[in-house]
Amino acid sequence: MDLGLTGKRALVLASSRGLGLGIAKALASEGAHVLLVGRSGDRLTENCKAINAEGQVKANGGKADWVWGDLSDENFVEAMKAAVKEKLGGIDILVNNTGGPTPGTAEEMTADKLDTFFQSMVLRVITLTNAFLPQMKEQGFGRILTCASSGVFEPIANLALSNTLRSALVGWNKTIATEVAGFGITANMLLPGRIHTDRIDELDGANAKRTGKSVEDIRAASLKTIPAGRLGRVEEFAAAGAFLCSVPASYVTGTMLRVDGGASRSI
Repeated sequence: MDLGLTGKRALVLASSRGLGLGIAKALASEGAHVLLVGRSGDRLTENCKAINAEGQVKANGGKADWVWGDLSDENFVEAMKAAVKEKLGGIDILVNNTGGPTPGTAEEMTADKLDTFFQSMVLRVITLTNAFLPQMKEQGFGRILTCASSGVFEPIANLALSNTLRSALVGWNKTIATEVAGFGITANMLLPGRIHTDRIDELDGANAKRTGKSVEDIRAASLKTIPAGRLGRVEEFAAAGAFLCSVPASYVTGTMLRVDGGASRSI
């Protein structure tokens, strides 16, 4: 299937590693020009080198640039607008991806913690999207993909902050999707289950410490809850993201797609 992404311009947040990097690679492999964002210049540089090297040996291969960016910075949106103008010349695809908050229970959610992570996980996503909507409307094409968590369907134990803040984006995504559909713009959410990344290793470590169990026991118990019987691969998650950003997916909007190996029990 031709995803129609050759020459499309994509900004991918939190893409120095993990799921964000996976989506950036998938878009570039389909011919897109991707702008990676993160806080590690070394990792971003190496990632761009790898993406560009692959793009040079493929017909209609994509390419990559990078920009330093911190979602907790109050100047983040303006910095991204300037970087997109300079590096891409415009935008067709916005991938909203943010790091996860610290683990903890609902009772441990203090006002300070809520405010801090709301800024980086919700406010920046909404204001950045709003900043790019006028251009997408004018050109009659846009893809907004927001990565969240399967916790918005089935709250995950000891991730109260994530369950709460990511769920706020569910109502926003559905609302914005309805408002911009007539302009050729789609807005969808991609929800990972247990995809094997550094974040999963960190969470398993935190759960092991909290429960007094070994990381191996924590991992084994989690695998028993996944019908597929294994952790997901970043490439599998990213492929779903690339499709939602594609031209053939133009009639798919306002949806939430779970990539979780069947782990979520809700319909």
